Amino acid sequence: MDGIMIPSFDGTKLFLKKEAAADASAICVIVHGLCEHQGRYDYLADLFHTSGIGTYRFDHRGHGRSEGEESYYGNYNEMLDDVNVIVDKAIEENPGLPVFLLGHSMGGFAVSLYGAKYPDKALKGIVTSGALTFDNAGLITGVPKGLDPHQKLPNELGGGVCSVAEIVDWYGKDPYNKKTFTTGLCYAICDGLEWFREAGKEFAYPVLMMHGEADGLVAVQDTYDFFQMAASKDRQMKIYGGLFHEIFNEYCRDEVIRDAISWIRNRI
Repeated sequence: MDGIMIPSFDGTKLFLKKEAAADASAICVIVHGLCEHQGRYDYLADLFHTSGIGTYRFDHRGHGRSEGEESYYGNYNEMLDDVNVIVDKAIEENPGLPVFLLGHSMGGFAVSLYGAKYPDKALKGIVTSGALTFDNAGLITGVPKGLDPHQKLPNELGGGVCSVAEIVDWYGKDPYNKKTFTTGLCYAICDGLEWFREAGKEFAYPVLMMHGEADGLVAVQDTYDFFQMAASKDRQMKIYGGLFHEIFNEYCRDEVIRDAISWIRNRI
C-alpha cells in the first residue's frame, strides 16, 4: 500500500507505510538512519512479510517525505517521541499481536534510547543494527561545538555505508536521501548520547544487537559497550566479520536479515 501522513506528538506530519497481512503473526516498527528514508528497507520488509511479520515504516522528521526542517532536530527527545507515536499506533492497531522495534544507525540510536526512556511499553523486543550508542568513531561528536544549529554539513557517508558498489552508487542517486544534515541534529544526538551513558543502564527489553565488524562509520565498539551496559536478561549480540555499516544491504544480506527474523520469531 502507499504511505500515509500522520501527525506526530507536536503536529509535525510523518510519512508512514503500513504493511501487515491479515494473518501476520507479529509487527515490527522499522526506524531508518541519518539522511536516508524508509524506502531503503523495501527488501528487508519483503522478507519480513514473507515470514509472517508485518511492518510499520516511517520517515524521520526532516527526512524522506515527512515534514520538518531538513535533517534537523532541536532536541533528541523529538526523535524518540516520534518513534513513540508510531509504536503506540502499531500496538493500538494490532491488538493481540506482539510488536517489535528495529533501528539502524541513527535509527539504532533512536530505538536504544527509546528503550531507556520508555521502559514499560508493550514491546516484545528491540533489534539494533550498527547502532550509534557511544560514538566511539567520533562520527557525530566530532562536529565542532558552537556553530549555528541550522548550518548544513555535507553528507559524506556514502562511500562507507556498504561494500556493495551498486548500493553505494544508488545511495548518491536516491532522490529521497538527503545531501546534507544540520549541526543541530548532531548537537541533539550528542546530548542524547550523554543522557544515555547513565540512562542506558536501565535498558531492560529483550534485545538483539547486530553490527558489521568492519563498520567505518559507527564503531563496532559501540555495540560492545551497549551490550556490557544493558540490564536486559535476554540480550544477544551478533558481529559480522568483514561487513560494513549497512549489514542489511551487504552481500550476505539474506543471512543477516534471516538472523533478525529468526530472533523475532523465537520470541513470538
